[in-house]
Amino acid sequence: MNAAPPDPLPRLLTRLRQGLQSGPISYRDYIETVLYAEHVGYYTQPRDRVGRSPRSDFYTAESLGRVFAQLVTTAAQDLLPPGQAETSTFIEIAAEPDKALLDYLPEHPFAGQRVIRQGEPINPGGPVVIFANEWLDALPFHRLIFQDGRWRERGVALGPNDSLDSVLLDEWTPPVQAAAARLPKEIEDGYELDWPLEAETVLANLLREDWTGLILLFDYGRTWESLLQDHPSGTARTYRAHAQGSDLLEDPGRRDITCDVNWTPLLAEMEAAGLRSVTLESQESFLVQRAGRAAEAIVAGSAGSFSPDRQTLMELIHPANMGQRFQVLWGLRGS
Repeated sequence: MNAAPPDPLPRLLTRLRQGLQSGPISYRDYIETVLYAEHVGYYTQPRDRVGRSPRSDFYTAESLGRVFAQLVTTAAQDLLPPGQAETSTFIEIAAEPDKALLDYLPEHPFAGQRVIRQGEPINPGGPVVIFANEWLDALPFHRLIFQDGRWRERGVALGPNDSLDSVLLDEWTPPVQAAAARLPKEIEDGYELDWPLEAETVLANLLREDWTGLILLFDYGRTWESLLQDHPSGTARTYRAHAQGSDLLEDPGRRDITCDVNWTPLLAEMEAAGLRSVTLESQESFLVQRAGRAAEAIVAGSAGSFSPDRQTLMELIHPANMGQRFQVLWGLRGS
């Protein structure tokens, strides 16, 4: 019988505590460590994370396999100019280990594919379809709270008996300082904001690269207005064994940590970079309007009988399931 792999938690806690000896760190740096520290972070351990299995922690649209792949490839083919898919490379960002969207299909319309794992350089070039499913929400983020008439940034410090404690930092970290002019001067006392600035940085870097074609970003998020009006406790949360939690310091390295994407600046970045047809819409709207050929084929192929594919389609588009909770930001870049 093979021995169980060593528990990475002690090594991760040792690394965290060593880093905190000199003082508190931002939540952004804490989240980066517990998610991505080599070999011991949540996303760098060899373990099941995504899927419907009791051993996994959450599932995504891509967990629905072939049906989702059919819809995405159909939408990409139809959104591109006629014939361009056949000359384009399909680039999937942040795919889980040993998995790729196009592997669910016996064939696809693209010239080739590249699969980028978490943390690997993307380096797109030439005609491409850039696709990511729940990439942006997995990036580190900052945590702020409005107290006594001003915004304070939250951080993590060592507490009694080397515990991990949430604290308020004396000063904003540089990324928050650089974006602070966007924060409202007045808001209700105690309002919390989970601010995914890292997502803005990675998208800006991607838009600086020399590529043409289509970008498709599937994720869950809110507008800037909604984040500042509708979520007084923030949107940060954890997932383990398909259960949602709120304590980001509990079981570091064993839980996914995420927050809602801020769509407003990402949409503005794509428009400023000269992309055309830039659109943010619900997953329901995108799959029904942009992948209609595939959706109609699934429905027509199962008329009058029970169909797992039709059931999967409904889970992807129904407002009570994934249809409204997830959104798609997409745009086209010409040559």
